Amino acid sequence: MEIIPQAVVPVLLLKPKRFQDSRGYFTELYSRRAADAAGLGFEFVQDNMSFSKERGTIRGLHFQTDPSQQNKLVSVLSGAIFDVVVDLRTGSPTYGQHVAAELSAENGLQMLAPRGFAHGFCTLAPNTRVLYKVDSFYDSERDFGLRWSDPVLGIQWPVNENDARVSSKDRVQPLLSELPQYFTHPDARK
Repeated sequence: MEIIPQAVVPVLLLKPKRFQDSRGYFTELYSRRAADAAGLGFEFVQDNMSFSKERGTIRGLHFQTDPSQQNKLVSVLSGAIFDVVVDLRTGSPTYGQHVAAELSAENGLQMLAPRGFAHGFCTLAPNTRVLYKVDSFYDSERDFGLRWSDPVLGIQWPVNENDARVSSKDRVQPLLSELPQYFTHPDARK
């Protein structure tokens, strides 16, 4: 597995090794042994999958608060997404900054969205299936969001706001400036 550090720490892109032959390829999307060896040994407890019929579907930006924070390992099984994570850790030098990457079934990249970050994506192809492993169960009482289109975030989404397919819930999530301080950067606690 190749680990690709990002400008906003500790966000990572991962590229699992593919074993190709004339039939196609085989890959281990997740191996606890490889993750442990790379210092990424999370105890994943739930796998989630979303299916989006149309290109330009937005899901996010979502996160869970204590004691149900989640690390997410995001993979695309079919289609492609513009995947985004936003740093929500108060006191972080990268607070409010984001990492974005194209994840697809073709390129095999995965995004590790850490605790203290909001996560979301926009589909780049119809019939897109996204799998994400999480290390804490879904908790509806601690499930929150951040407005995907907040201009302060500076995210260059591949769809304009009027054409995006967005749930009514995600359309009215708070802006970054309206968000309570849910998370604290480790250095800010010292």
